[in-house]
Amino acid sequence: MSIAITISPEEINHQLKLSCQIPTLVEGIITRKIILSTAAELGLKVETEELQKTADNIRLVNKLLRADDAWAWLQKHHLSLEDFEELIYTTIISGKLSQHLFADKVEPFFIEHRLDYLQVVMYEIILEDEELAMELFYELQEGEINFYEIAHQYIQDAELRRTGGYRGLLYRKDLKAEISAAVFAATPPQILKPIVTSKGVHLILVEEIIQPQLDNFLCQKIMSDLFDSWLIQQIEQAEILR
Repeated sequence: MSIAITISPEEINHQLKLSCQIPTLVEGIITRKIILSTAAELGLKVETEELQKTADNIRLVNKLLRADDAWAWLQKHHLSLEDFEELIYTTIISGKLSQHLFADKVEPFFIEHRLDYLQVVMYEIILEDEELAMELFYELQEGEINFYEIAHQYIQDAELRRTGGYRGLLYRKDLKAEISAAVFAATPPQILKPIVTSKGVHLILVEEIIQPQLDNFLCQKIMSDLFDSWLIQQIEQAEILR
């Protein structure tokens, strides 16, 4: 038996409060207003072709290949066509503002913070016993055992064990300071002497250190980071009238 339920705007607002989402919602509103007002002051504009291209990309990403699918998506998100156009406009103008403010600051920032964009490919096993870790380290040095065998024996997490303790591509900020210092001073491939932290004793294989290149991906990442930092400053300085 189905039950008819009516949801009012007041109830939606009440649910936002109960789910503690009001601060996030308010920050989103402030962010949008800052972006739109700053873009207007700078005279930034969006062309019709840009709106169409972005709309097509959004439909493609959301797999809205048919008109019926697009209408269903709009209804699901309670968006009118005007709302959708506003969403597209805000997306484009945000990118243009970021480009306008920070495109010429990316390369100097990269040069100044180049070490922060070094990446390491590493494997890690965390043990509880420092004496055991040292024993295994020396066995590795002597070639009596390999890193994968130790990982298979001592790592509890099944997925991590299957990959031999592989941690992926990591930046300095992804590691504890004491580990980061040792890792990025290594000469790969190198097994580091066990490092003790609050999490345990770390046995680490540094496979490769990747030098950063200011390619398009990193350029966009730096510009996005600078733009996000700028927005945070603007939000903190904003005078909110209610």
